[in-house]
Amino acid sequence: MIIIVHHKYKTTQVMDAKMQTITRIAVGNSITQTIYDVSTTFPDVLIVWCNVAFLNVLDVNAIPSLFHHQRVLASYNPNANFYLQKQIGYVERSFYVKVNKKVTYPTWMMSSCVGGVHASVINTLSNDLNFDINFDYFINSLAKRAMVEGLFCYSEPKLLRGNFSATAEIKQGSIYETFKFVKQHYKWVWVFFLSLSYLVYEKKITLLPLIKSLFYKQLSTTFNLEVIPIQSTKTVISKHEIDVIIPTIGRKQYLYDVLKDLAAQTLLPKNVIIVEQNPLKGSVSELNYLNNQDWPFTIKHTFTHQSGVCNARNLALSQVDSEWTFLGDDDNRFDSKLIETLFNRTGQYGVQVGTTVYLQKNEVQTYLKTAQTSIFGAGNSIIKSSLIQKVKFNLNYEFNYGEDTDFGMQLRQLGEDVVYFADIKIDHLKAPIGGYRTKVNHPWSEDNIVPKPSPTIQLLYQTYFTPEQLLGYKLLLGLRSYKNSDIKNPWTYITHYNKQWKRSQFWSYKLHQNPNA
Repeated sequence: MIIIVHHKYKTTQVMDAKMQTITRIAVGNSITQTIYDVSTTFPDVLIVWCNVAFLNVLDVNAIPSLFHHQRVLASYNPNANFYLQKQIGYVERSFYVKVNKKVTYPTWMMSSCVGGVHASVINTLSNDLNFDINFDYFINSLAKRAMVEGLFCYSEPKLLRGNFSATAEIKQGSIYETFKFVKQHYKWVWVFFLSLSYLVYEKKITLLPLIKSLFYKQLSTTFNLEVIPIQSTKTVISKHEIDVIIPTIGRKQYLYDVLKDLAAQTLLPKNVIIVEQNPLKGSVSELNYLNNQDWPFTIKHTFTHQSGVCNARNLALSQVDSEWTFLGDDDNRFDSKLIETLFNRTGQYGVQVGTTVYLQKNEVQTYLKTAQTSIFGAGNSIIKSSLIQKVKFNLNYEFNYGEDTDFGMQLRQLGEDVVYFADIKIDHLKAPIGGYRTKVNHPWSEDNIVPKPSPTIQLLYQTYFTPEQLLGYKLLLGLRSYKNSDIKNPWTYITHYNKQWKRSQFWSYKLHQNPNA
């Protein structure tokens, strides 16, 4: 480990883990230049940077466990504001911007206050990095580009010890740098959307930053980080035991095929927990094969007249007793090594939540690299069972959209990452809807003004987006909806759309107040 101490973006000291000065690296240069010097001189070390104001609370002993494999990039910003202005939210659609600073949180929003990255990452990407720019811009750019390519990026409060009171004045980027960042890291059209957002929501004309940003090219993300092997030093698996939960309704044959796939596993599940739903009064289970066939695992079968996948999954989760849980679905197909491979990957990456490739027929896999993801699949994910004592599927999303995304976000708020395993595939047959389903009338179904977006989507974004992200989404949804609207007068449409948005907010608030969720 080599520690770069800096003040006002200039390196003041370079030390080893024992806080002994390293004289081979010059001081007085920019942090970015010093990182380049260290990575080329010491190609196999962890590089840590720390503002001199936080040096006394830097937790040197904790750092090795935080950087548990070579593809971790982590930093921490104790300040209220990040380097990039909050208006970046107008164009950013992921859940990485509203950072929970109390826990380890996946994000590309990096900070020069304190952080670290392995020298191998810098050396591997050096041809695509600009070492002559401001370090805060440099590190945010690196994370934004490389996160989707398999660099694991976090806000990490454990870099600093205890309830520290140290502060450091960090210069925030200008509006020009915000526009530059958008032009270099998003498709070109988003700088125009950013300018429009400023005009609509802040009544600001941003012509000069917009024009200046057009002279920058989008930066490449064709990184090959796979040359840096991953083997986490964390121990996340004690027992190779797993329970599989499956909610089902009216898909007898499809569920049977899933059970046959589970029975063929090279590493068998301990329990398969099935929650069968049939809302018809007097109905009984149709899954006769659960009892009249022998299965190489214990089947826990619950039959309920209450329909709804959120309730069914919660019932199943309450019956788990293995160290790990796989959240499945009743129309999946997979090979015999699914569970074995899932254990291999969670151990390799040192994570407690993972999700797989989940394609329907004729769909083509577009994300080909294992990486962090802001999505979560409720029918194709593995999770450490200790976590399910702290989360549940929110019944406010029942019979609507967003329940799986919300569940994944609950996990992230606990300090857990969700990793997408690009080499583990589950076929999602998307079977025809089973029988026994009744039409669900939502409270807003009778509204004269149809809420837009769906109140559950509004609830999801109200919870996990920044205010700027929510406004950006509102503007984008309005523009897209206008194309298909019967109302072609722009002013009439805007009035109508604002009414729809307000009704969505109204019902979202009602859902949020629901004590039974």
